[in-house]
Amino acid sequence: MRIAVTPGEPAGIGPDLLVIAAQQTITAPVTARQAWQQDAALIAVCDRELLLRRAQQLALPLTLIDDDGTSTPLPPGHLRVSHIALPCRETPGQPQPAHAHYLLATLRHAVTACQSDHYQALVTGPLQKSSINEAGIPFSGHTEFLAELTNTPRVVMMLATEGLRVALATTHLPLREVADAITPALLEEICRITDHDLRAHFGIPTPRIKVCGLNPHAGEGGHLGHEEIEVIIPTLAKLQAQGLDLRGPYPADTVFAPHHLEDADAIIAMYHDQGLPVLKHMGFGQAVNITLGLPIIRTSVDHGTALDLAGTGNIDTGSFHTAVQYAIAMAKARAAAST
Repeated sequence: MRIAVTPGEPAGIGPDLLVIAAQQTITAPVTARQAWQQDAALIAVCDRELLLRRAQQLALPLTLIDDDGTSTPLPPGHLRVSHIALPCRETPGQPQPAHAHYLLATLRHAVTACQSDHYQALVTGPLQKSSINEAGIPFSGHTEFLAELTNTPRVVMMLATEGLRVALATTHLPLREVADAITPALLEEICRITDHDLRAHFGIPTPRIKVCGLNPHAGEGGHLGHEEIEVIIPTLAKLQAQGLDLRGPYPADTVFAPHHLEDADAIIAMYHDQGLPVLKHMGFGQAVNITLGLPIIRTSVDHGTALDLAGTGNIDTGSFHTAVQYAIAMAKARAAAST
């Protein structure tokens, strides 16, 4: 199995994560390195000189091997790379709009290769969206860009950590716009995509999905809002009649209690800050961002570029490790489902 990794912003910690991963593939304890060494090869889709410069700054050994289409284990400090050239040299901690087209080129290459099964999954490092926009390229994020690249009309952002998966009905919207955005059509799509990908990519034959209400106390019978009565309950009833195991709507202040999570494979939250604070509290540093609905498998770290830490070596690789592990597990489940 072969996993593409785009490290993202050259001035951030994405290159550091790959350089450190190249050491961990061999030098970490067997329990930590088993998935990478025995189950999958990581292929860096980026500028090779960028990685070599960052390795030198970190005082870590790194030998780069041009991607040859294989997945055999490599010696300590080795990493496969599919080279995409930077237009100019990076400066750690200082994003440059001049790198914008390079960043998008790494994603285009990785997605095209995933679609042809040259890679079985994509792990993305953090981007600095502002520098891409400053280059005159409208860019709202990885998720939207990947959806556009793959002609996917609807994708779902899901974050996961040990014991909890949270899918979002809406993502980066001002709070005052959320209620208007949650329509029966949108909610039905979110529920169907979440159910489908839990089956296809996580190997869960009958996903149990609990759905949050929008309002406090899930609307309290209409006293605190009507979205539950008018939108959420009818949509869930329609899909339940078609065989989806959807439950709710639940008040968001109780659905994350342990006894509720015990029999839930995922929670659907109505908006970003309804579900993600709980997940990040449970799994800070060990969480992963997953894009559901794409024709490829994509996972990502749950943190930003950490510009001030680039090149210092003082970083937590837990989320990156988790993103790789999820990518491998999802690719395996997808392969098993197709046989």
